[in-house]
Amino acid sequence: MGMDYVKMRAIAEQLDAYAEQLEGSWSVEIGPSGPVLAMTRPPKRHAGTVRRICSQLGDQLLGMHPGYICAGGPEIEQPAIGRMRLPDAIVIPEAALDEEGFAVDATQVLAVVEIVSPSNPHNDYIEKLADYPAMGIPHYMIVDPRTGTIEVHSDPCKGCYTRKDAYIYGDAVPFGPWTVATSEFRRYGRAGE
Repeated sequence: MGMDYVKMRAIAEQLDAYAEQLEGSWSVEIGPSGPVLAMTRPPKRHAGTVRRICSQLGDQLLGMHPGYICAGGPEIEQPAIGRMRLPDAIVIPEAALDEEGFAVDATQVLAVVEIVSPSNPHNDYIEKLADYPAMGIPHYMIVDPRTGTIEVHSDPCKGCYTRKDAYIYGDAVPFGPWTVATSEFRRYGRAGE
């Protein structure tokens, strides 16, 4: 089993404090190998895609899930399996943002979205695709601006998603009880920007 979650969380907080002294933007997550410090320098199109998704889901949540919002961050954690992740967007109760601490309990999360970064696609397609269902998160969308493709994973069972649906930019993508229109999503440029 390795290091217990309390120790990993303490190390993650030390890494976070250290990162504040560094130039650039950094994130700390706890994955299968423990705490990881990673530089985050996503292209503007990454931020644009997150904004479009949060805006669309936010509008639908008002009517379907009052009290829930789609937000960029905060961290989510599942201490029982020793995981802490910082998704690009999450659907959570707005009240969770008023609680003390840094991370939202994964049991409160209805859905997560990751926009694949040009530099580290492995993280979204392999590690987080294992972690999110293990954390009990019902819906996971992977948007890949490198290829203009989208994967929607759902129905977690025994630590894995049992359903995967593939889409391309331009589709109206069913995501749980919601729909995400992707016609305005932009692919990365040649240099991955």
